[in-house]
Amino acid sequence: MKSMDSMLGAHPPTIGVADGTSSELPAGRLRRVTQYIQENLQQELRLAELSALVHMSPYHFARLFKRSTGVPPHRFLVRCRMDEARALLEARAVPIAEIARLVGFRTPSHFTTTFRRITGMTPGRYRSGAGAAGGESASIAATADAFDVIRGGVIERARSQTIGWGVDGS
Repeated sequence: MKSMDSMLGAHPPTIGVADGTSSELPAGRLRRVTQYIQENLQQELRLAELSALVHMSPYHFARLFKRSTGVPPHRFLVRCRMDEARALLEARAVPIAEIARLVGFRTPSHFTTTFRRITGMTPGRYRSGAGAAGGESASIAATADAFDVIRGGVIERARSQTIGWGVDGS
């Protein structure tokens, strides 16, 4: 898997116009949220739940999270789920339906649709070697510690895709 350095390009912090303060999520809070996401991929995670972790309103949290990482919280969550799914698919030990459940999707169908939208191939095709052997297994999510060093940037893959917040399609 690629490091956070190679996934996110560094960008200068955005400075608040009115008060001159940084308008990014503080590193400690960002780390707390990203660790929580990684540890709870199998659960339905709501914006209100993530924002409560760092004692912010959902709107303010979402805005600062995007400024800090380059992607909105829901897209970050889906990408983390896809990274975990890729690792499980490469291991070839768990059925695809079980992988769907393990990474937070209620149905294998929704998992397959989302996986295909992000990677351009079905989980079955990825597992059979097209993705795993083709070098497409690079991580597109972030590690919590990397946020201490690198802040922000745009993740190249699935940049223009709109993916709903709920894992059940709602």
